[in-house]
Amino acid sequence: MIPAQFDYMAPTTIEEALNALSQHGDDAKVIAGGQSLLPVLRMRLNAPEMVIDLGKIQELRGIRDDGDAIVIGAMTPHAVVGSDPLVGEHAALISKAVEHLADAQIRHRGTFGGALAHADPAGDLGAPVLALGAEFVIAGPGGVHTVSADDFFVDLFETAIGEDEILTEVRIPKHTGWGAHYEKFVRVAHQWPIVAVAAAVRADGGTIAEARVGLTNMGSTPLRARGVEEALAGQPATADAVRAAAERAAEGTNPPSDLNGDADYRRHLAGVLTRRAVLAAAGA
Repeated sequence: MIPAQFDYMAPTTIEEALNALSQHGDDAKVIAGGQSLLPVLRMRLNAPEMVIDLGKIQELRGIRDDGDAIVIGAMTPHAVVGSDPLVGEHAALISKAVEHLADAQIRHRGTFGGALAHADPAGDLGAPVLALGAEFVIAGPGGVHTVSADDFFVDLFETAIGEDEILTEVRIPKHTGWGAHYEKFVRVAHQWPIVAVAAAVRADGGTIAEARVGLTNMGSTPLRARGVEEALAGQPATADAVRAAAERAAEGTNPPSDLNGDADYRRHLAGVLTRRAVLAAAGA
């Protein structure tokens, strides 16, 4: 289908973009890489009068080392994030997840912040950033504020970004030396995950000192498998110990039922994939 007619503007600064949002209000939509918004426009599921393109705002791009965190600009393409040595060294779980994200074309066009702002619970980035305790820097008319990953994902396709605000960057605390793995289950290549698990593990002499586990498509938002994390702490990195902890993967989840599988099937998958992801992250 052809989108409904709309006006278009491409500001070159964050301030210009915020002014445009303030001016057009509910009639405006922000576009980043366009991999989520353009299909919506083509199907006329949304018909904004103004589309504000962030692609020319250079300050929203790039990756930098900021002491105890890696900072990723919201408009940085997935392909750049996935191949960046800083991300690979200090936030390997993000690199692992990007490898599984859609196809090469989308990874080159889609943006890190755009995907997170879209907040699809089946998206491949929500669980990893949640597991690593990321912080989201948001600019608005009242200035800049930071939101933790625990508070950023509010509900299905809903985040803490206000209607007149823009996500500018994502701060990923360094997890240098941690093992990482992203285990994704799909029926066909490049599909949204039926379930996926993001695991980061800090091992010490064959013992799991600390683990962080995020779940994809197990509720209306990405989720932390905190029961698994608690059960893994101090346990040996063995198949039996990890299997026992992974049995808690579905605690507190509310997975959907659809043509790809019902809720019980997803709960079963969560346990299986958590075991695989944690063992791989621990190098066991």
